Amino acid sequence: MQFVLTGFTHNAGSRVFEFEGVGKDRTRTYFSVSADISLSQALGIRVQELPLLCLRFLEQLDTSDEARNLIFAEKDMRAYVSECAAEREAAAQRKRSSRRPAVNTATRNEWPLPQQRR
Repeated sequence: MQFVLTGFTHNAGSRVFEFEGVGKDRTRTYFSVSADISLSQALGIRVQELPLLCLRFLEQLDTSDEARNLIFAEKDMRAYVSECAAEREAAAQRKRSSRRPAVNTATRNEWPLPQQRR
């Protein structure tokens, strides 16, 4: 099933994202995913990231269930934050390991000088 964001509303400190799921047979099903704004900000998740996170959340669920009004819960937000932290750490490790070692200037002085041709 493919999902299309159709809009959002505010509901008591939460942002409710509305999606339309389009099945292989072109049937349309409506879903809503609620995300707590204050909790997301406390965990360092920007409001601009929430629509894509809710979309990813929907894509991972079994949409054959009858549940159409879903909640992007604290455990899901924490999993995303820890995943981002792990990616940043891996990028830092790659950056540190790709640095070239410092060139020893003493070694350069020991290089033989080019011979002059006669």
